[in-house]
Amino acid sequence: MDLKELQQLIETMYSAKDRKRGAAGTFLWLMEEVGELAAAVGEGTHAEKEGEFADVLAWLATLANVEGVDLNKAMEKYAAGCPGCGETVCCCTEKP
Repeated sequence: MDLKELQQLIETMYSAKDRKRGAAGTFLWLMEEVGELAAAVGEGTHAEKEGEFADVLAWLATLANVEGVDLNKAMEKYAAGCPGCGETVCCCTEKP
């Protein structure tokens, strides 16, 4: 499944609930899932990590849908390389 398919699947499954909740509520759910991912990365099993990565990606797609952002289009800025230095293998010095 690619990003476009994922975003459409999430739209089909949850769009009515998502729009009622709004961007702020959806963002809070995303942050909760990021916290669960952090815990899984710290001490979870591989299966738990997979589940939490999937949840974070699904909630990110949800928030993008609520905000009207096409994730495929948004990611185009990375197609030519790092947005900071323009290189395929980042050589930026600002961040380690």
